[in-house]
Formats: sequence, C-alpha cells, structure tokens
Amino acid sequence: MARARVSIGGHGPAIRAVDPWASSTGKLCQLLSDDERARLAVIASIVRFKKGAEIYLEGHRANTVFNIISGVVKAYKTTPDGSEHITAFLFPDDLFGLSEEGSYANSTQAITPVTAYQLPVSALRSRLLKDASLEFHVICKLCQELRQAQRHAFLLARRQALSKVAMFLQLLEQLQAARGEHTTEIYLPMNRSDIGEYIGMSLESVSRAFGSLTTRGIIKSRDRRHLKIIDRSAFEKIADDTPSVRD
Repeated sequence: MARARVSIGGHGPAIRAVDPWASSTGKLCQLLSDDERARLAVIASIVRFKKGAEIYLEGHRANTVFNIISGVVKAYKTTPDGSEHITAFLFPDDLFGLSEEGSYANSTQAITPVTAYQLPVSALRSRLLKDASLEFHVICKLCQELRQAQRHAFLLARRQALSKVAMFLQLLEQLQAARGEHTTEIYLPMNRSDIGEYIGMSLESVSRAFGSLTTRGIIKSRDRRHLKIIDRSAFEKIADDTPSVRD
C-alpha cells in the first residue's frame, strides 16, 4: 500500500449519492461543495492498493475511513468454516470503513487496483461535529447504502438461480446509469466466484446461469468483464422473477 498527501490543488474526497429528501431522477449527484471537499482534503491522504490487497480485516480497530477515487472494493464477512460472504461491492465516491463499537464490521479487499482517500476517524469526527451540512451529506450517503443493503437482501431471497444472476446484472446496470455511464454494456469488475459469494450461489451455479442466459440469446459476452443484454424483454422477466420463466 502506497500513501501520499492530498495536493492542495486537488478536489478532495467526494460523496456521490441520491439525496433521499429531494426530488430526483435517480442519478447520483455530487453532494459535497468544493469548499467541503477542500476541508476534507486537509485531513486526508491518498492510498493505493494493488489488486487482491487486503485493506482491513473484520474486528480490527477502526481508525480510518476510506473514500474511493478509482477502482472497486469488496466488503465481506468470513464464517467460522472459512467461507466468505460478500456483503457489498464498493465503487468510486463510495465510503467504507464505518465501524461497530470501534471495530471494523467486515473485511475489505481490492478486486481491482484501487486509489482512495484515507481519513483518520478522529479528525473526521471532529470535522463532522463542526459542519452540519457535511454531516447531513454523510447521512445521505448512509441512506443510499441502506437501500443497497435492502436490495441485496431481496436478491438473496430469490429462489431461482437465473433470477438471482439477472437481478445482479440489473443492479450493476442501474448503478452504471446512476453514475451517468454508458449502459450499452454491463461492466463486471468482479469474478464469477465473487458474484456467487454476493448472491449466495456456488461458482458452478453462477457459471451455469451465465451459460443459460447466453445460450437463450438473452445476453452476449464480449469477454469475462463485459456483456450486453440482447433480449431486454426476456431479461427483465427473469430479473423480475416472473413465475412463467423457468431455470
């Protein structure tokens, strides 16, 4: 892991989310003003993690909050038998590192090369106590994370493997659209094992589901990281778990 101080001329940490108390088109917007970002930059440093690097482990003392500049991170919990259950995928402008009783509530790992702002918890807490607007924007971000956790729970409750995989792809596509990115293709920075650990399926079941969606002409993969939805109607029926659609 490499560290660097934030340049005075840099923009500083960013928090992108939907304001839950305002009318919205569903697009993620930059919640922080330039002044707020500059004030956070004073207490931040930039860290870089290689693909596969552990960022922190569950149960360790939570001294730092991270704000992703580029790359993708997975948050996961490890069960007593050593298996992993991914609780979230984190993207640019996401916050992570919030604690439970002073310790990290899960572990995190870079699934691509990651660059992030690192903010000491003590300094961030002092900043939030003095800045009600900044505190409000952090709450907005936490509300978005709660909504994502609810969607994840709904996804896990699905019974059919095809429905789980299609809904996961739908969530990724919606997130790309919310960030203002093109949705001609869906980008999958995570591997099939990570997808399985997130949606509660084995690697074999995930691979079969992707194969079935491809064979049916519903999706088409350019490579393992990029795919396109070919039959939108059939895809949405499967993602919505319509009873007439079978695995």
